[in-house]
Amino acid sequence: MSGPSTPETRIQHDDIPEQALAWRRAGKGAALATVVQTWGSAPRQAGAQLAVSSDGELTGSVSGGCVEGAVTAEALEAIEDGKPRILEFGVSDDDAFAVGLACGGTIRIMVEPVDVGDGVSSEFLAELTTHRAERRAVVAAVDTKTWARELIDASEPAERERARDGVSAIVTGKSRFSQSDPGWFLAVHAPPLRMAVIGAVHISQALATMARLSGYDVTLIDPRLAFASEARFPGETLSHQWPDAALEQLGLDPHTAVVCLTHDAKLDDPALIRALRSDAFYVGALGSPRTHAKRVERLKAEGLTDAEIGRLHAPIGLDIGAKSPAEIAVSILAQITERLRRPETRSGMATR
Repeated sequence: MSGPSTPETRIQHDDIPEQALAWRRAGKGAALATVVQTWGSAPRQAGAQLAVSSDGELTGSVSGGCVEGAVTAEALEAIEDGKPRILEFGVSDDDAFAVGLACGGTIRIMVEPVDVGDGVSSEFLAELTTHRAERRAVVAAVDTKTWARELIDASEPAERERARDGVSAIVTGKSRFSQSDPGWFLAVHAPPLRMAVIGAVHISQALATMARLSGYDVTLIDPRLAFASEARFPGETLSHQWPDAALEQLGLDPHTAVVCLTHDAKLDDPALIRALRSDAFYVGALGSPRTHAKRVERLKAEGLTDAEIGRLHAPIGLDIGAKSPAEIAVSILAQITERLRRPETRSGMATR
């Protein structure tokens, strides 16, 4: 691997607990604000977070701008008095329209100071961020009545009802209140999304930028040095390994998408064989229906089953009439988003 993305080129969508912990370790006060419930067209969904430092620094968002000012003021008070609190806001239609929504809604937000009073401890945040760094799905459970807290790890046996409820929340990817213990809020912390792009081509240049803006950690894989160069992909993470070896090193899990764009069988096929036998939630490949038919025959000859091949989205992307590299990138990211947010659409071969 080479050329890891720099802070200037990578959007930190999901590093809110890490930032709060960093502020505390730097000697600053900190608080976490978390959306716990929404009604109507609230700007952010349950689980969205905002970190606030005692210096008034902000990372993240709980409302897209509608109530950040009020939440920040409450967070600064919580840092001083050590009292967690639940806030409720009605987002007006006018305020919602200002942040791009058709109508308003209501949101409840939990504010927790760090290391003071009944707030969350640095030790708890350190354990949470360790799980996140290891790409282990976990729930940060908080009793909003007593402010007790616990971590629920999806990899551990769920013997208690609340633990089973937490694992269920991880499976759906949706933060919510526990069904068995209604006072407990279950904040899902799934591993950051990743995208492995095989082929440093023109489409990849646009797709890498769009994917980063959508919250993906992107790795561009191409053994051809002239294609996968820092000059063509400034600030991106590049791998010059053979695609199957690069994917093996990267590790493919249910939070990873694999996109093959070289249009060259000797590069795409090894990646597809590895990806289609993995837990990657999306695998797609560029090529016409005729090209794909030949690809299917090659994959069958390599021993892949119909079910494995059926996971492949080819020709890649939603059929939006895309022509330019940037438009094709839009169609690819749109299809990946659909498969991510609507898991029921993942089965069966996706063709145009």
